[in-house]
Amino acid sequence: MSDVMKDIVALCKRRGIIYPNSEIYGGFANTWDYGPYGVLLKNNVKKIWWEDIVMKRSDIVGLDSAILMNPKVWEASGHLTEFTDPLVECKKCHTRFKADQPVDKCPECKGKDFTDPRRFNLMFKTYVGPAEASGPDLRFGEPQGSEKGTPARWDVASTVYLRPETAQGIFANFKNVLDSTRVKLPFGIAQIGKAFRNEITPGNFTFRTLEFEQFELEYFVYPKEAEATFRDWCRARLDWYVSLGINKNKLRLTDHSEKDLAHYAKAVSDVEYEFPFGWSELEGVANRGDYDLVQHQKFSGEDLSYFNEGTKEKILPYVIEPSGGVDRTILALLVDAYREEEVNGEKRTVLSLHPKLAPIKAAILPLVKKDPELVKIAQQIYENLKPHFFVEYDEDGTVGKRYRRQDEIGTPFCITVDSDSLNDNTVTIRHRDTMQQDRIEITQVAKWLGSKLE
Repeated sequence: MSDVMKDIVALCKRRGIIYPNSEIYGGFANTWDYGPYGVLLKNNVKKIWWEDIVMKRSDIVGLDSAILMNPKVWEASGHLTEFTDPLVECKKCHTRFKADQPVDKCPECKGKDFTDPRRFNLMFKTYVGPAEASGPDLRFGEPQGSEKGTPARWDVASTVYLRPETAQGIFANFKNVLDSTRVKLPFGIAQIGKAFRNEITPGNFTFRTLEFEQFELEYFVYPKEAEATFRDWCRARLDWYVSLGINKNKLRLTDHSEKDLAHYAKAVSDVEYEFPFGWSELEGVANRGDYDLVQHQKFSGEDLSYFNEGTKEKILPYVIEPSGGVDRTILALLVDAYREEEVNGEKRTVLSLHPKLAPIKAAILPLVKKDPELVKIAQQIYENLKPHFFVEYDEDGTVGKRYRRQDEIGTPFCITVDSDSLNDNTVTIRHRDTMQQDRIEITQVAKWLGSKLE
């Protein structure tokens, strides 16, 4: 891990953004918990995506499908056979690697003796009911007794999987959405949700983890419109990351070559960000054709076609899928916003997050903690702002130290109550990025802050 990444990981733990999972028990590899400030940042990112994709458009509806699904879903989608990685294992220490990432020696034990590659399915498996299956003759639900005098038993033969993506929940509900809403082609179904992948080589902080969250959109179109719509969504998704304040020079679109396409895809382009560990995917935009609807229609026996009122024909639409990682987006935001600088001989660490993303929008600080009049005014400002914005009241330590704490969590504005506030009913507003200060009337603070967060 690079020094910059180490600094960001340390900052995230120190300031309550992201914690190592189960740390008091020694941790649990490649899983992370979002702390008090991190969960606010994450919710802000999801809220903006939902507003931009669903709320501001009339052609996209929302969905929240279940994590556990009928196992036939994954048979139809191809995940049971196609969703695999080639695996090799060090014979000495049993560390596992992807076979498509060649290594001369094991980084753990320096051994050079490896097993032959074998396929490894990335889906997490679990069981429905009180026990795992113990034989092919068992069935779920009904108690079974064999010979006379043998007690009945309850066993389970139903294997299920934690979903490795959120897309299939949308495809499985395609007919329900058609039947229960007035959607017309082209239209989209969007959702945000958890997915799980038993990755062999996770790493790079929250970039690749066992459990993650996705923003997923399946946008259904007439087949002849698919190629143009695919390119439109590629440009739109790249622009969306720029709108979050990410440096556009560190973003790019990369098309997949034909040989690298997934089994379901006609075309794929990735929105990539230049992390300290290299260019890596934030979001993939795929032209999935009609693969998914064809497969689910075949395996379920249900008619999943769309009736074209103009031609009076039934068709299976093509689908364009922008699918992004919430956790990867947050990591890109943290990396892009992180900077260190020297101010008056002291190091200042700053997260220059866009104000609409910042966990805390403003901190209210009485200049002197021991002055009850200043404390009273500061607390009143805090109480007035709290119903409308995530704000924080802080009176501990020197005002300089308080500024630094807020800089590190990305708070864009600090509102300071000082002795002049008692005379002219004004406060000082300090800007995080420039450290410049404005003087504003207390009665105008809420309006001013709201204008900066639009």
